[in-house]
Amino acid sequence: MRTQYPNNKHYLTFDTAMKQRFGHKMIKLCLNAGFTCPNRDGTAGTGGCIYCTASGSGDFAGNPSTSITEQLTAESMRMKNKWPDKHYIAYFQANTNTYTTPERLYALCREAMSFPGVEAIAIATRPDCLPREIIDCLIKIAEEIPLFVELGLQTVFDETASRIHRGYPFSVFLSGYEALKAAGIPVTVHLINGFPWESEERMLASAKTVAALLPFGVKLHMLHVMEQTPLAALYQKKPFPLLSKEDYVSLVCRQIALFSPDTVIERLTGDGDRNHLIAPRWTTDKRGVLAAIDNYFRDHDLFQGDHFSV
Repeated sequence: MRTQYPNNKHYLTFDTAMKQRFGHKMIKLCLNAGFTCPNRDGTAGTGGCIYCTASGSGDFAGNPSTSITEQLTAESMRMKNKWPDKHYIAYFQANTNTYTTPERLYALCREAMSFPGVEAIAIATRPDCLPREIIDCLIKIAEEIPLFVELGLQTVFDETASRIHRGYPFSVFLSGYEALKAAGIPVTVHLINGFPWESEERMLASAKTVAALLPFGVKLHMLHVMEQTPLAALYQKKPFPLLSKEDYVSLVCRQIALFSPDTVIERLTGDGDRNHLIAPRWTTDKRGVLAAIDNYFRDHDLFQGDHFSV
């Protein structure tokens, strides 16, 4: 039997899941704690993933030269006209937020917890930055406030991972993912569609593989070619084909159909800074992309979970 989702949606949105969990709408306040990334400065670093901007995927996060409290204040003020109710998720977004000591991570999270209206914390990180002492720290945080952890996987294929300089194999992702699940921490997995070295079949296979792991959530992104990245240099030297809006919409809907009806679809399209986005420009019309996804689901009588299997 198909799951019936609110608001005529054919998939489980993050907004719906948060309302079910907390009883009201939750707003993410994006933070930049000033961390870096082992893929940039570690001994095994590759200079960073080829698509990643200098902000470490935190183009819209706070100012790292200010405190967490100051960033939360600024972000909440920015949101207050659109979302006057103060129910927040403090989202440590930029770079690798467990690439630090447990003491520093805990202190920053404690500061975020003390901010009025913060009811949960989300931490974005890499699976190769989850040593036992960090897992224990995350468990401690989760005992004090609801906690969500996001892992950037992007693809299950090690060949592509090597091309994009991800810096770790799929086996490392599995180890980190299982450690978090064993600790009872909800995990959201990031996937990127549109790598020029991957066929549509491979992108669907990545989604199917992740779906079988039964993550709490998934974020689906289109590959963005951003200024001043290695990917931009490759693209400008020899432009490679990128997914059209129509192809992306079709692909994403079929990927969602592979996931359990209970997996939260946290994101369906990325938010690259339009002032620095080279291609594809159609991604700047976020509302249009989301509307096209809804239309595809309806037109093809497709729902999340229709093709799910473990």
